[in-house]
Amino acid sequence: MNTKEQFLKNDYLPLLRKLKGDEKGNFGKLSPQGMIEHMCDAFGNAYGRIHLALHTKEEMVPRFREFALSDKPFKENTPNAYMTEQPEPLRKASITEAIADLEKEIKTFFDFYNSNPDAIKLNPFFGEFNYNDWLHLLHKHANHHLKQFNLI
Repeated sequence: MNTKEQFLKNDYLPLLRKLKGDEKGNFGKLSPQGMIEHMCDAFGNAYGRIHLALHTKEEMVPRFREFALSDKPFKENTPNAYMTEQPEPLRKASITEAIADLEKEIKTFFDFYNSNPDAIKLNPFFGEFNYNDWLHLLHKHANHHLKQFNLI
């Protein structure tokens, strides 16, 4: 198991469980629970539960993809065209339920690619991604939001 798999399978959720739910992020508008639900959608996109059209202009995809697959972190307040100015209403009744949902999404992501190792899924900003591309991006995205709430 590589370090990114190890992190997402074993280390990520215990860090999120440190959140009480009322913390204010260092940047962005999401609450801790809103961020967790946002990450559920990121994993859902990665294995195909959520299908989003390509938002990036075709000619920009190679440059955006290069960034996504680099070790450069996301900047604070990086815009997301699929997110509204105000956070979406929370879907779960509690942060505990949201973390349980994220745990299922992470397991489904790994199960999907274990059964479909050659699958390619469209990322709406960075183009077509295989398992290793998604793994890198999800690790990068998770770390971005862990920094948002001082968890790393």
